[in-house]
Amino acid sequence: MNAASQPAQDPWAELRQTTQARIGLGRAGNSLPSRRVLEFKAAHSAARDAVHEPLDVADLTQQISDLGSESALHVSSRAGSRGEYLRRPDLGRQPADLAHLPDTGADVGIVLADGLSPRALIDHGRGLLAALIDELGPRFSIAPPVIATQARVALGDHIGEALGAQTVIVIIGERPGLSVADSLGIYLTHLPRPGRSDADRNCISNIHPPDGLDYSTAAAITAALVVGARTLGRSGVALKDTSRAQLTEGGTGVVDHPVVTADTVE
Repeated sequence: MNAASQPAQDPWAELRQTTQARIGLGRAGNSLPSRRVLEFKAAHSAARDAVHEPLDVADLTQQISDLGSESALHVSSRAGSRGEYLRRPDLGRQPADLAHLPDTGADVGIVLADGLSPRALIDHGRGLLAALIDELGPRFSIAPPVIATQARVALGDHIGEALGAQTVIVIIGERPGLSVADSLGIYLTHLPRPGRSDADRNCISNIHPPDGLDYSTAAAITAALVVGARTLGRSGVALKDTSRAQLTEGGTGVVDHPVVTADTVE
């Protein structure tokens, strides 16, 4: 075969190895190649399924039953169905009933919330919770984990206050995209209570190994934020995670002891 008859090398092939974004899709006449159209439809279906599939609370409870923590508790929001949850975000921020939650006075409360991707919680909830317990357990008292359904992030403020936890960590399924449908986020709020705003929280997102942030790194960053929040007396915009800077300065690719600093601006 001479050079003129050999298939042209795909100039996008190497770049595709570095991103999950859809780049260099090609063309077939005036349209996309059938393969790319089918890939898009499959990803869109996976994202829709991730949003609408209800969380199997019994399955998740069983998954985390051997982690050495107390038995998981269950809380639901005031959204009575998945459809109402999607139409009424405000109801997802309000608890239906918290009377059964104990006032533990714990240093840390952990909430596992279905959010907009219950699938993410099933895929990664146990692994991330185990990493958090390993990281936080030796230093802080941890309340029994709480599984929250039809939940938005702010539901954790009510749960954290009911538990008497000084800091609440909400593990929640993130909004699915066309590249990732099972990503988790962590939202940390110090001194949780109803009425806290997003400015009072710190977020760690894109947790979905092997392609996203791994459990141990997410847990190490979270632990550093807990220490920083307790030192500063608050979380949110005043609390800064500087652990990623260590990656570029040290060049090791490993964060052994993340450092958190606070803004001096009031």
